[in-house]
Order: sequence, then C-alpha cells, then structure tokens
Amino acid sequence: MNASRDDSRFEFGKNWTAFLKSVDERRIESSMESLRSILGLERLDGKTFLDIGCGSGLSSLAAIRLGANVHAFDFDNASVACAKELKRRYAEQATQWKIEQGSALDQDYLQILGQFDIVYSWGVLHHTGEMNRAIELTTDRVREGGLLFIAIYHDQGSASRRWAMVKRTYQRLPAILRPTWVAAIASIYETKFAMARLARGQNPLPFADWKNKASDRGMSAWHDWVDWVGGWPFEVASPDNIINPLADKGFCLLHLKTVGNGWGCNEYVFRRE
Repeated sequence: MNASRDDSRFEFGKNWTAFLKSVDERRIESSMESLRSILGLERLDGKTFLDIGCGSGLSSLAAIRLGANVHAFDFDNASVACAKELKRRYAEQATQWKIEQGSALDQDYLQILGQFDIVYSWGVLHHTGEMNRAIELTTDRVREGGLLFIAIYHDQGSASRRWAMVKRTYQRLPAILRPTWVAAIASIYETKFAMARLARGQNPLPFADWKNKASDRGMSAWHDWVDWVGGWPFEVASPDNIINPLADKGFCLLHLKTVGNGWGCNEYVFRRE
C-alpha cells in the first residue's frame, strides 16, 4: 500500500505536543525499560544512537538516561520543538543529545550523519510516503555489528485498506471535527475490545489496557488513538516484506515481536553482520 509524498500529512507534532503534558518520570522509566528489553542491553554507555522520527523525544531521552550519545531528528518542526522542550525539562545539560529537523528520505542529509551503533525508528518509516526507500536509507546508517530497531505497521490486507480510508477521512475533515472522528473510531474499537474481554470472562472495562499502554514505551492511550486514526501517509508490510530484503543486505534478525493477525506495529531488531 503506497501513499504519495504529495498527500496531506498528519500533524504528528501537534499530537506529541499535547502528549508532552502527560510525560513524567513513570513514563520515562517505562520507555527506558522498553529499550532495555527490546535491545537486550541493560545500558547503552558510549554507544551512538540515531533516533529517526523522534516525535516527542521520549525514546531519545530514554537512550540518554541509559548512557547513549543521541542524534535525533524529525521531519515535523513541531515534533522537533516538542523534543527540545522535553530535553529542556529533563536533560538540559545533556550535551550528547542533538535534536534537529531532517528527513528519512534525504539521502545527502543522512550520509552526513555517518553511521551509528544503534539506529532506532519506531512507527515512522511507514509514514514517509516512500516506506521501502526510507527503510533502505535507514539501514545504511547502521555500522557493521550495529543494531537496527524498526517498527512497521502490519499488513492486514483488506483491513489495512479500510484503515487507510479512516485516515483519509480524518485528513479531509475540518480540524474542529477531527477529535470527534477519533473519538468515534476509538469508541467502536474499544467497545469491540470490551466485548472480547467479557467473552473471555475478564473485566470488560479498558483501564487495564490503558495502564499497559502507559507501560508500553510510556505512551498515552488517547494520543496513540489520535496517531493511529490520523496518521497519514500510511503504508504496511508483512514480516517477510521486511525480513527478506534486509537479510539480503546482511542483516540478521535478532528479535521479532508481531501483532499476529491484529493491527498495529511489528517490531524488528536486526544486527548488521
């Protein structure tokens, strides 16, 4: 599924700026634990860390606290401003953390950055409008023996095409109506989730799921819904579509966390051999 780079884009930075109000030490620690778990490393001392599409800056902050030297960039200027504000609040003296505007599709810019021990891009490359090219350029930033951590929307076939329609509808609505659209879509699915929990004999209320969301990279349930319903451009890929081309480039899969038949992001960790 492809999306033209000319299409209107979701304003990720505005959503991240709103999310910034809910960031606290608990969310930062959750983000740190997520990095430790997925990378299989307790600390990142002395390692260089490239955060492609840094969004709120929360993952970059987690990497800083784990000892990494971080270069973070985002296409969206509001996201850049958000990440800088997060740095001002929680790591103002972190000289080893650079944040700037840049594009995952700008080959010249990426080459200037050099290569890194860890290249991280969670839920970003499928929003560039040229996902496969973005992945290819991203892999070039990983040095030999380095780690690549990317999260890409799972290809659900017809369900993914329906989600594309939901996202395009969001883009076409006046700004004042967009929160209502998000709430409507979220309500439909939260009701489905509640019924599924009830059928399993569980508490149907969503509070446990929302709490788990806060523990998952420190995210917020509402802002995650806004990102999911509004996020455009939008592309998807099956695990084979990601793993096989990277294997051909000399990347060894270390970890794969899939959403199964559901929707959301599959998470991949590769080592460049």
